[in-house]
Amino acid sequence: MIELQFPDGAARSYEDGVTGRAVAESLSKSLAKKAVLIRLDGELRDLDRAIEAGGKIEILTRDHPDALETIRHDASHVMAQAVQELFPGVQVTIGPAIEDGFYYDFARDEPFSLDDLVKIEARMKDIVDRDEKLVREVWERDAAIAHFKEIGEAYKAEIISDLPVDETITVYRQGSWKDLCLGPHLPSTRHVGKAFKLTKLAGAYWRGDHRNAQLQRIYGTAWASEDDLAAYLTRIEEAEKRDHRRIGKAQDLFHIQEEGRGMVFWHPRGWTLWRTIEAYMRRKLDAAGYVEVKTPQVLDRTFWEKSGHWEKYRPNMFVCETVEDEVLSLKPMNCPGHVQIFNFGQRSYRDLPLRMAEFGACHRYEPSGSLHGLMRVRGFTQDDAHIFCREDQIEDETERFVRLTRTIHADLGMTAHHIALATRPEIRAGSDAFWDKAEATLLSASRKAGVEPVIAEGDGAFYAPKLDFIVKDAIGRTWTCGTLQLDYVLPERLGAEYVAEDGSKQRPVMLHRAILGSFERFLGILIENYGGAFPIWLAPVQVVIATITSDASDYAQDVARQFEAQGLRVEVDLRNEKINYKVREHSLAKIPVIAVIGRKEAELGQVALRRLGSTDQTILPTAEAARFLCDEATPPDLKQRPVD
Repeated sequence: MIELQFPDGAARSYEDGVTGRAVAESLSKSLAKKAVLIRLDGELRDLDRAIEAGGKIEILTRDHPDALETIRHDASHVMAQAVQELFPGVQVTIGPAIEDGFYYDFARDEPFSLDDLVKIEARMKDIVDRDEKLVREVWERDAAIAHFKEIGEAYKAEIISDLPVDETITVYRQGSWKDLCLGPHLPSTRHVGKAFKLTKLAGAYWRGDHRNAQLQRIYGTAWASEDDLAAYLTRIEEAEKRDHRRIGKAQDLFHIQEEGRGMVFWHPRGWTLWRTIEAYMRRKLDAAGYVEVKTPQVLDRTFWEKSGHWEKYRPNMFVCETVEDEVLSLKPMNCPGHVQIFNFGQRSYRDLPLRMAEFGACHRYEPSGSLHGLMRVRGFTQDDAHIFCREDQIEDETERFVRLTRTIHADLGMTAHHIALATRPEIRAGSDAFWDKAEATLLSASRKAGVEPVIAEGDGAFYAPKLDFIVKDAIGRTWTCGTLQLDYVLPERLGAEYVAEDGSKQRPVMLHRAILGSFERFLGILIENYGGAFPIWLAPVQVVIATITSDASDYAQDVARQFEAQGLRVEVDLRNEKINYKVREHSLAKIPVIAVIGRKEAELGQVALRRLGSTDQTILPTAEAARFLCDEATPPDLKQRPVD
């Protein structure tokens, strides 16, 4: 007999080998009809799989949030079956569930088309209607390899051959179709439902290695209900409209070209946006007691060996050799350079905490296939800083950082979602006592700042826990923007010391922290959050002055000078076009304010202000309009500055 404990604390005894379905039936016939999976001691398992030992059990129905990943995994199997039924001879390789959906990679000489996706979707729905059982089978290793080779599935045979010799080989049958898989799966294809859609085609390399065969990847999304699917597709449509690459081109902000993969060419308007945020960040850091530094772009290999980065990050470092046989590397991160500044001269406990900031340009090699606009680049600038402090200062510095980060994110229009406390990973340095203390410190500091962090078990760095700041954008997507990590290791490796109050030499604790992360990625997020319609203080062009008639041109230039004297970013449109055409064009470019000027406005010394998204006009004297718009365009941190 085995004993199973239920979520409410109750326990029951069952015969050895009882299935999850039988357990569900013992509780409720209606529950058994709805059940699709069980969770046994935290592990999801098939409903009809025998339970070998007692433990904590939970019965999951299809609408349970934790069943969604399995729905998506099953959808990938249903898609693979549909493809092989429609296109005999296609080999299946790997097809996992991923965030918001699934994919499967196929080996096929002829490329799939978008029309093929329509056919595959239809066959998938047919397979769902067949209600084919998904049955788990354990196979002998050599027999499994021989079978998949015999049916022409060379990739599956290779996967099995590469598994550890003691690995259990499991195959899932789906009607007459079968696939190598760990599982778990739903009881039958019916439970997948029809709330799925195939979304796109892409290329992929076998096992992600460009030296291997090229495969074809089909992506799809699957949800528990049609309403959830419809909501997701609406979000995707909105995300496509907000794609920072499309907006960047339309608004002339930046571009990336083949000769500089992963490197950004910032155009005047885009660089204005960058400089506006950089100036804002500098003011915030100055007010928060940071000192700004600048460290070298290129350093000798021996430096990176000493810091430990050569061993761990060498594949991602850009390396060059000189005619003097020097081996140098572009810096992939700023932290070792900051330790060198800390080490220059003697530091006292009175110098701590030392908050050292740098808008540091870094370079990391990323495979070309992973590059994505501003979101994934090879050259980037971090709003990086390192706080050197004593152990007894960690909590206060963390609390200060949490408050600063939340303020900055709010000013930039990002909604705080949560802070994640990433705790000790399985493989880590340091004792349990150290981890207990470090985790408790970050937890206490977060609470002092008025935030209850979400625990991310096992996601910490190998040397210490960290805080990750998660924000939500205008269409509900979450992004990690900002992090704080404790580091006891790098100060040790690079010999950082300070003189304590008792005269002894001590190691500082190093807090790695970023608020935006990389400027490039954050600007990509910001562009998509606002859909290119920036608030006036961030907008690269804040006001366009558009003339109705040519005889208002001189006055328009005078208005521009008055606006610019107030610090506004202004462009003047004197073209011989109808005003409605001009207004429409500048509205599509998401200019916050259009100042319309005709003969009447010129005679009366006025402007007609028209806001983005509105057809109404506000008529104001020019000087008053300049002061009004200047106040509105003042960055939020300067508005909050107290008046002397």
